[in-house]
Amino acid sequence: MEYASLDHFLKTGAEALAKGPVAMIFVEDDVELATTMRHHIQSGFKSVLVFMPDAFVLPKDVEARIHRIPFDCGPRNAVVNAINRVIAAAPGIWMYYCYNAEYLFFPFCETRSVGEMLTFHGEERREAMLTYVIDLYADDLQACPLGVSLDRAFLDKSGYYAQARKDPETGHPRERQLDFFGGVRWRHEEHIPKDSRKIDRIALFKAKPGLKILPNHTFEDQEYNTYACPWHHNLTAAICSFRTAKALKKNPGSTFEIHSFRWHNSTPFEWHSRQLLDLGLMEPGQWF
Repeated sequence: MEYASLDHFLKTGAEALAKGPVAMIFVEDDVELATTMRHHIQSGFKSVLVFMPDAFVLPKDVEARIHRIPFDCGPRNAVVNAINRVIAAAPGIWMYYCYNAEYLFFPFCETRSVGEMLTFHGEERREAMLTYVIDLYADDLQACPLGVSLDRAFLDKSGYYAQARKDPETGHPRERQLDFFGGVRWRHEEHIPKDSRKIDRIALFKAKPGLKILPNHTFEDQEYNTYACPWHHNLTAAICSFRTAKALKKNPGSTFEIHSFRWHNSTPFEWHSRQLLDLGLMEPGQWF
């Protein structure tokens, strides 16, 4: 289904927001468009909203299964504003957002749907889920100059850490909130703006009246930003993403400084949730 604008979608696309979970994919360039969309369709989202420029072409099988909305991710806060408008249009619906060349993985995703996971998460009285954005990168930048290759994808198996997230008003750590770091953004932090170095993102959440997402991938409602409830560990998920590698190789200020993303703690990505669980990059909580 194609729409003329976000306004047009919000006026006429109510059916796409009637039942969740709903995925929102924001397209920044033409890299891995079809694979990103197919992956999230297969994950079990009831609707997949794709915000993308008109100029990009998609395979017919993908076009038939998405809601395509003309969009430019470039203007400051354009993505945040679009997400907040969709939130306001569909209170009570579970939502997810990512960018192209990013792939959601969650515990046991090979045999269970994202809807099943969020049903369980909701039964634990949770309305949001922490996701870690795990950097992927091609092993050979000569063969893959953009740093993107599904067949030759690598990730870091160590080097991740967390710091207390302080309340700017009190200076004290916020309860059950941490800032997480690691991956390519940590190893090449001299090329990454300070505000973009974190790898945590509240990418799965339940819309409600008045809910607002902020540019730093957190919400105004502080409970949405917690990694677990007070009484036990909860599920977390991972977004395996070529976005950082792609940006570093497209940026003239960094592309000639980086000849390889591989280091001694690089390991091939197996495209399976078991690997991410074994590396501690997501948490099954009480879901078995």
